[in-house]
Amino acid sequence: MRKFSARDLTLAAVVAAIYFVLCYFGNIFSLTFGPVQVRLGEALTVLPFLFPATTPGVVLGCLLTNILSPYGPIDMVVGTLATAIAAVWTMKMPRWYLAALPPIVMNALLLPPMWAWAEAGAVNGAFWASYLFNLWTFVVGEAVACYVLGTVLLKALPRVRYFQPMIPAARLS
Repeated sequence: MRKFSARDLTLAAVVAAIYFVLCYFGNIFSLTFGPVQVRLGEALTVLPFLFPATTPGVVLGCLLTNILSPYGPIDMVVGTLATAIAAVWTMKMPRWYLAALPPIVMNALLLPPMWAWAEAGAVNGAFWASYLFNLWTFVVGEAVACYVLGTVLLKALPRVRYFQPMIPAARLS
């Protein structure tokens, strides 16, 4: 395992702060924990594709955001776990257009059952109705955040001269 440099730690800290601020701002408009959850900070979950050092920052930003969650500690654990798995998986994606897929898949797998359980309290008809609704809204919200906003980041950041030396050459194609 490679050591993190001061630049890597700084990049991770900045990403964590930006993730939190974007989600906090989105919460003002009921986007972060709303009926269709479009976390603006989730656009940053594609960054580990270009910058593996951003992985801890994305995870920390998600954890800090989930402190605000109306679902409490379970969202802090499960939501942050979904983001951590997705960030590691994103680092391993072979092509840029697949980088947004892990956050969408992990959030679709782990979060709708958690929210459905919190809303229904048992596995019954209300649970399954809530599960299906949450599954649809998570996929839509994550797709907007990751494929629309995240793809803009993936295409724009390599053009910024400051970031070019930090991006592995294989990721620039």
